[in-house]
Amino acid sequence: MLASNGFVRENWQRRLPFWARSREMVKLTMIARVTDGLPLAEGLDAGRDPQDEFYKQQAKSIFKNFSKGQNEPSRMSIETGPYIFHYIIEGRVCYLTMCDRSYPKKLAFQYLEELKNEFQRVNGDQIETAARPYAFIKFDAFIQKTKKLYLDSRTQRNISKLNDELYEVQQIMTRNVQEVLGVGEKLDQVSEMSSRLTSESRIYADKARDLNRQALIRKWAPVAIVIAIVLLLFWVKNKIW
Repeated sequence: MLASNGFVRENWQRRLPFWARSREMVKLTMIARVTDGLPLAEGLDAGRDPQDEFYKQQAKSIFKNFSKGQNEPSRMSIETGPYIFHYIIEGRVCYLTMCDRSYPKKLAFQYLEELKNEFQRVNGDQIETAARPYAFIKFDAFIQKTKKLYLDSRTQRNISKLNDELYEVQQIMTRNVQEVLGVGEKLDQVSEMSSRLTSESRIYADKARDLNRQALIRKWAPVAIVIAIVLLLFWVKNKIW
């Protein structure tokens, strides 16, 4: 009988779409202020893989790019290695999560929507005045509670969310992390080049003034010498006579 039940369960799971059979999960969650990239809250995971620190630094680099005023979409997915970042920007705040690539995109963005709504409700009037990193670290409790609801995409709750036609994510752009971070690096290079050109322009202008001065001296020095000699001779003549 148990074997029969196991066979039924196995067949039932096989008939489900791939997204409904997967157990892929949310790996990282961070909230940051867009204007300066300041981290405001983070989902703290006990026993996180040390390699995840690399992706946390990538997330911070993404926030830094936003703080430079780049005109990025308010919703986007960014591929990085075996994972994918999803983010929402609203009210000058970026809500970002990193999931396994096969984790359903719709669930990831609905997860972020729940975080966004609660964070704005609880901390909305303090976001602009926050002066230190992770000023709202207590929000981790809500992140952990919400993440558990989205942990397994096979649950009836999440299958219902995936079937919700009112929330579509097909139009949300997906880019590669090197492309996204490369834009920031290129902007840094352009800024550095612009500063260098400005400095070189000043040096060139100073040299141009020196050359003009030297040209004027070469042009008028003989005339000045002739005039000085004539005046000297005239003075000597007057003294003798």
